[in-house]
Amino acid sequence: IITVITLFVLGLMLYIMLRFNAKANPVPSKNTHNTLLEVAWTVIPILILVAIAIPSLRLLYLQRDIPVADMTVKVIGNPSWNWTYEYPDLGLNDDGSAKVTFTSYLKPKADAERDNVPYLLATDVPVVVPVNKTVRLQVTAADVIHSFVLQSFGVRIDAVPGRLNETWFKAEREGVYYGQCSELCGKDHAFMPIEVHVVSEADFAAWAEKAKTASVEEARDYLFAMLKAKGQLALK
Repeated sequence: IITVITLFVLGLMLYIMLRFNAKANPVPSKNTHNTLLEVAWTVIPILILVAIAIPSLRLLYLQRDIPVADMTVKVIGNPSWNWTYEYPDLGLNDDGSAKVTFTSYLKPKADAERDNVPYLLATDVPVVVPVNKTVRLQVTAADVIHSFVLQSFGVRIDAVPGRLNETWFKAEREGVYYGQCSELCGKDHAFMPIEVHVVSEADFAAWAEKAKTASVEEARDYLFAMLKAKGQLALK
């Protein structure tokens, strides 16, 4: 639709420039209004927008129809420009908080260069999810509005203080995926990356067990060692 409109407007502009320039039309018209034309260029775009809106509303509804999830990850945007992740499905403490929770910080430039990973995208502790599983994301913020974006998963959702927004994804291939905050949220907005490792179900179970019984850092190192042994990770 946009292509047709663009070509139509371009054609009109070329016609006007050729037909009504000073050389081809030395005596200019003194008309200032054309009621029919003005009504047409108001009504026709309205009709086009209505025609687009009818199927778009259905698609927007289906886009927000979250399927039954295999697991949930809660994401919190923090005032120090980083993300906190909680895995409530992996167990809760007595106070109701998730046993597996961690804050993911930007990996320093020297470490990123050493590990041959992209600076400003890689993090010290990545998110880990299993492949071919529907993951529900519950997203909020502790200070200002952030925006949680994972382009490869088609995920873009605002993290709003006092509000719990929800979306989902289902990664179909193992690998490392990057994202970032896309809301201008403050001075360190550019240093708020997202790193997600999509692994096999067995590797995720091993990581989760380690995270529950040891620490998230130990679970990360354990997972990286497994992936490196399989040739799926190129960290030095």
